[in-house]
Amino acid sequence: MTCEQALPLLSAYFDRELDVAKSLEVEGHAQGCNRCAATLQQHDALRTSLSGAALVFAPPGGLERRVRTAVRREARPSGLFALQPWRWAAVPLAATLAAAFAWSVAVNRGATSGDDLLLAELVSGHVRSLMADHLVDVATSDQHTVKPWFNGKVDFAPPVADFKASGFPLVGGRVDYIAGRPAAVLVFKRSQHTVNVFIWPARKEEPALRNATVHGYHLLRWSGSGLRFWAVSDVSNTDMESLALLFQEAG
Repeated sequence: MTCEQALPLLSAYFDRELDVAKSLEVEGHAQGCNRCAATLQQHDALRTSLSGAALVFAPPGGLERRVRTAVRREARPSGLFALQPWRWAAVPLAATLAAAFAWSVAVNRGATSGDDLLLAELVSGHVRSLMADHLVDVATSDQHTVKPWFNGKVDFAPPVADFKASGFPLVGGRVDYIAGRPAAVLVFKRSQHTVNVFIWPARKEEPALRNATVHGYHLLRWSGSGLRFWAVSDVSNTDMESLALLFQEAG
């Protein structure tokens, strides 16, 4: 990759808007290019300045309601794997709403810890996948197709299973970027609802389950076999725990 190719992508790379393959390509170029590395440092300095305490303020009244209304309107079913031609106009709006949603989460929770930021990233990733036609990269319920698809795309082997018999059919998988690293994502359906399960290596074993709710979305964390799992959806906590149990039993 040359500077001419990399420069237009630096802002998108910094904001984690590129796919994993392109992100790694830009990152590799920047490591050996002073010009592009300096541009990324400028982006970082700007973000640091904008995150100063003096600029933090409470969101206006009704923002959460307006964002959630807009998100649900844009996320209405339009076909699982393809947008109708007229809906391409909604994609820029979808990206804007996802960014605003993550900002609202961070501000409302104070943005005071890495855990708060992680929850905001996970919810934003879930909402973005529903709105921007990026629910899956590999669309199949065949676990024997999804599992090898991750080879070379993430540096670990995520467990893949189809739980259709238990009411959680596998839809497919994709790669996302969470907590500063690539994460495998398995996508399941629960009736008409979507459940995203984000997976990446765990630094240490963690307590069995941990629930959280952010703006109406339920999140559930568990770990096993050296991996961390975070499920995100608007289904009930009981359904989320049932899915986690299925993963643990599949081992």
